[in-house]
Amino acid sequence: MNGFSSVISVGGRPLRVAKVGFIPAMLRPLLTGILARYISSSVVALCADAGSFLIFLQLGMAPAPAAAAGFTIGILVNWLVSSRVMFTSFVAVAGPERQRQQVLFLVTALLGLVLTTAIVGGAAALAFNPRLAKLVAVAVSFTTTSALRHLLVFSKTRSA
Repeated sequence: MNGFSSVISVGGRPLRVAKVGFIPAMLRPLLTGILARYISSSVVALCADAGSFLIFLQLGMAPAPAAAAGFTIGILVNWLVSSRVMFTSFVAVAGPERQRQQVLFLVTALLGLVLTTAIVGGAAALAFNPRLAKLVAVAVSFTTTSALRHLLVFSKTRSA
């Protein structure tokens, strides 16, 4: 099977669910591979980030600190989801290599935090809508951090 089809039991009868065998073989890696897993974990983290950002704005926090606080929450969620659920086979065992991964993850997160805070803060200083600025910041930060994490943090060759 291609990993997309599963059988569940409903009332004692087997029921096949979510069969998507019509997906061309060349597209399957995009839907099941590391890119799909990274996007999935990032979407979960983005929900935590953007949701808390909007809550902080609603509570009256200035846009740049709200973006920084939301991003920090998103970083924590991203590490937990990435290391505990999505990339378990790429996480090094406890010890120096695992600490290296955590430090590199933190460095990429700090870079994303700086980018996000600068973009949202700069936009707010220019009287742009901080919510739209956050969308731009998400795109810039995601592209930058995902590339660095793929190359440095969760690469198969480094953690194997």
